[in-house]
Amino acid sequence: MSEYDVLCIGNAIVDIIAQCDDAFLVENGIIKGAMNLIDAERAELLYSRMGPAIEASGGSAGNTAAGVASFGGRAAFFGKVSADHLGHIYEHDIKAQGVAFDTAPLAGQPPTARSMIFVTPDGERSMNTYLGACVELGPEDVEADKAAGAKVTYFEGYLWDPPRAKEAIRLTAAHAHAAGREVSMTLSDSFCVDRYRDEFLDLMRSGTVDIVFANESELKALYQTSSFDKGLELIRKDCRLAAVTRSELGSVVVTKDETVPVEAIEIDRLVDTTGAGDLYAAGFLFGYTSGRSLKDCGMLGSLGAGLVIQQIGPRPRRNLRQAAQEVGLL
Repeated sequence: MSEYDVLCIGNAIVDIIAQCDDAFLVENGIIKGAMNLIDAERAELLYSRMGPAIEASGGSAGNTAAGVASFGGRAAFFGKVSADHLGHIYEHDIKAQGVAFDTAPLAGQPPTARSMIFVTPDGERSMNTYLGACVELGPEDVEADKAAGAKVTYFEGYLWDPPRAKEAIRLTAAHAHAAGREVSMTLSDSFCVDRYRDEFLDLMRSGTVDIVFANESELKALYQTSSFDKGLELIRKDCRLAAVTRSELGSVVVTKDETVPVEAIEIDRLVDTTGAGDLYAAGFLFGYTSGRSLKDCGMLGSLGAGLVIQQIGPRPRRNLRQAAQEVGLL
């Protein structure tokens, strides 16, 4: 019996979230709806211009790990922080949510990563991320027992930006596959796909990655097509299992032989889309590692995503297992 259901690997980032209007994005040269990598100087400038903000532990794969734990799954996380104020916040938060997190922190510089997230009235989030300590994640941080003991390892495409993280992911995948486990990834965003298209396709086609999570724009970017159907046709050939989200249109889960449409849940009000894809992956992987049908996996993903977009911040405030029980999914 495996020790963990899902091992997540990602950038350990503290999110600093503030609301703004579209004019603020234009005035400050922020690309709407994207994750923009910034340096320390730009981070200080944007922070000085932010309105009132909420600080919360985030990072794509960290959010997924927290979501898996909230559904009642056994989750672990690899990610690098520094031994500073934000690093202590991150470690406390993820452990408090029931996630095993034992990556050794850096003793000094660079500081813990932070992402300034500007949320516009339409709920869209524009992220400006200083990676800081994240870039120091490397092969020495791979815990072989967790890599071999998790049913599914999940990593974020954003990790392809810091070079040593690639080595860590490949080493973790080798441990996982040697133990008969599976490896999954999220494409993260379309700009990330543009940077690493060939490498992502190679990960899929080589069998390093078994399961892929994407949204519609990422899928189209991956295959450089304007057709969603064409993208689905291609991705089902390149990986064993893929789940593609489409916002209010729900999602589509595909294998080489199956196409499973999944409805989005009804929401009262869209507040903040931060974490929607992360919590979809959490629900899906919780269902998958519990032996549920692909339809149920997708519905659990829709539930996680639908709940998180009705709040500020990317970590679930409601107990997701209880929420799933209330609607008859568990």
